[in-house]
Amino acid sequence: MSSNLAETKKTILCRGERFRLYLDRDTIQQRVRALGEAISRDYEGKRPILIGVLNGAFMFLADLMRAIDIDCEVDFLKLSSYGASKISSGVVHELKKIDADLAGRHVLIVEDIVDTGLSMAFIIRKVQEEGPASVRTVTLLHKEEATRDEVPLDYVGFRIPNLFVIGYGLDYGQLGRNLPDLYILDDAA
Repeated sequence: MSSNLAETKKTILCRGERFRLYLDRDTIQQRVRALGEAISRDYEGKRPILIGVLNGAFMFLADLMRAIDIDCEVDFLKLSSYGASKISSGVVHELKKIDADLAGRHVLIVEDIVDTGLSMAFIIRKVQEEGPASVRTVTLLHKEEATRDEVPLDYVGFRIPNLFVIGYGLDYGQLGRNLPDLYILDDAA
């Protein structure tokens, strides 16, 4: 790998708009490790199942699972509320259901970002219908200012202002997910 690829870019272009670095990969990884340690302590002696919300949470979920040092399982569901837009439509569509039997299980819902809270509230309701032993949540990012539907967030990586964020699994019309850092829209550009 060339040294240029290893360096963090301060600004990037995505869909013709300029984004600036917000959280670098080292900061993200340090926080993910801390979340993994907390989850490992809290679930010691249990075997939680982590439910990742596709597509955005896949990168965070993979790193989080590697940071958890107890036995755990994984499954996914897929929702849509953004499309190619920069703001949530407010309507949650389920595109892929959870395959695992959650009855009696300790479930940890893993999201990339919680803004309005509508998607997380939808997921919690769906999971609770399955009769789990417990349901907890973890999100990499929480936009407190944007929250319309208060939901319990048990593990939060970073609380951020109401900014449009891409990278580390988060996208802008499916682009930018592969960036290892998080970037915010540079309104000054």
